[in-house]
Amino acid sequence: MTEHPHIRPEQLCIGLFVQLDLSWWQHGFARSSFKIKDRGQIDALRALGLERLRYDPARSDCEPLPLPTAAPAAAPQPPPVDAEAAARQARADTLRALRKRLAEVDKRFLKAGQQVKSLNQTLRGQPEHAIQQAGEVVRGLVEALCGDHEVVLHTITGKAAEQAHSHTLNVTVLAMLLGRQLGLDAEAIHVLGLGALLHDIGKLEVPSKVLLKSEPLTRPELQLLQLHTEFGLRMGQRLMLDDEVLRIIAEHHEYCDGSGYPRQLREADIGRLSRLVCITNQFDNLCNPLRLEDALNPHEALSRMFAQQRERFDEVALKAFIRCMGVYPPGSLVQLDDGRYGLVLGMNPGQPLRPTLILHDERLPKNEAAILDLLHEPGLAIARSLRPGELPAAVLDYLSPRQQLSYYVEPQAPGR
Repeated sequence: MTEHPHIRPEQLCIGLFVQLDLSWWQHGFARSSFKIKDRGQIDALRALGLERLRYDPARSDCEPLPLPTAAPAAAPQPPPVDAEAAARQARADTLRALRKRLAEVDKRFLKAGQQVKSLNQTLRGQPEHAIQQAGEVVRGLVEALCGDHEVVLHTITGKAAEQAHSHTLNVTVLAMLLGRQLGLDAEAIHVLGLGALLHDIGKLEVPSKVLLKSEPLTRPELQLLQLHTEFGLRMGQRLMLDDEVLRIIAEHHEYCDGSGYPRQLREADIGRLSRLVCITNQFDNLCNPLRLEDALNPHEALSRMFAQQRERFDEVALKAFIRCMGVYPPGSLVQLDDGRYGLVLGMNPGQPLRPTLILHDERLPKNEAAILDLLHEPGLAIARSLRPGELPAAVLDYLSPRQQLSYYVEPQAPGR
């Protein structure tokens, strides 16, 4: 192995690829080897007090600065830079900006949830008004998904994620995101979204003691619950909904292998849009069951659907869903191959194994937690996905994952 040359701290400059002979907890950087990108990193490296550092000429963009030949004449010296404080402030600013953006997404999710709640309350008395409300929710999502920009999927925090209508919104948002991934046009995505938003309207005819029962249902109770697809179809017909929307309501529990209900249809007989809603409905049911102790994390849910239930789903659509969600979807708890723990914030398109994370670091307050983009850390990778119970209590409190997962989209400006 080639021994890389050493340089003195005063030779550092932007573009050098440096390698620190320190453990990760002995410095404030995400990695022990990296290319210097700005002056702040130079100040932080010099603040470590090392007499010399190694650098890799082959991975550097330039040569080190020459050593000074003589001390400059007496000249006013700038005040010393507190590199550690500057680095901490930068991390805090980054996380603050992220939380501000997520708070805005939370507000939009909460507004949509209130519209869904109102929709359910008015379906019997003012059905035309309810369908108008559903259209408003879907139109907003179509505008976000079909604009000339990327869309970022976020997990939703706080009270917005705890409302009873998050399942309906989750299924709708994820189905429309999947439709976009498969290249559907705006009109088809609108129909898909409306069908997903109304897919469970038949449950209005099912007693709440059956809907909310956390223990296993009796056979008569299960048969009554399964009738919600037929109840919903009849309600949709009275509202004169589009035929494709009616198919989604009737078929969102039909599986491609014929094991679904109510008619045990096989793939060729199930509508294409119905097959998409079936996937997102199953995913959310696995992540957010009535019994929280049965909940799977998003990575486990995707793994189960692909490894154990693949025959139930449209294979092309399922693979597209995994691509748009990522192998480690937002909200997943993970452990890196260097032992550190993290919470997934979002996925890099085209790089499902390299998401962006909030890292646990006991040296930093949780409001200043480091954010790490694995896309820019080729030497670091996720070792495994974790359930909350597998993390030490202090780590779990620091990362603050939620019991219930909800999703909403944020249009992302080009070049962000």
